[in-house]
Amino acid sequence: MNWTLEVVVVPVSDVDRSKVFYEKGLGFHVDHDSRISDDLRVVQLTPPGSGCSIVIGTGLGNMTPGSLEGLQLVVSDLIRAHAELVSRGVQATDVQVYGQDGLRPMEEGDDLNNVGFVYFSDPDGNRWAVQQITDRA
Repeated sequence: MNWTLEVVVVPVSDVDRSKVFYEKGLGFHVDHDSRISDDLRVVQLTPPGSGCSIVIGTGLGNMTPGSLEGLQLVVSDLIRAHAELVSRGVQATDVQVYGQDGLRPMEEGDDLNNVGFVYFSDPDGNRWAVQQITDRA
């Protein structure tokens, strides 16, 4: 039996502002924006190429907006992904590398596979990482 993770709820305070951030800032596809009732709105967005979506909205649970951390996107070209984020107005860290001494700024010639990261937060402070994985073992 396959067990697939397909949706992660991201707690936000302003659905419209967050929808713009994820759609325009990150380039996520808006799968649907459904207003089920005055108290329940579900907006599902999917990163390009992903089998897992996020859901933002109202009436979805009790998580505090901005409390989610550890969300991670994976790309094959971190330098290009960083440039795209910055060009879309996302405040992202510079490319960083995990080495024997911890996290450090990327240096020319670094192999970023598995150890290269960029970090950013959404408007509420939900924290995301972008990791480069070019080869899967």
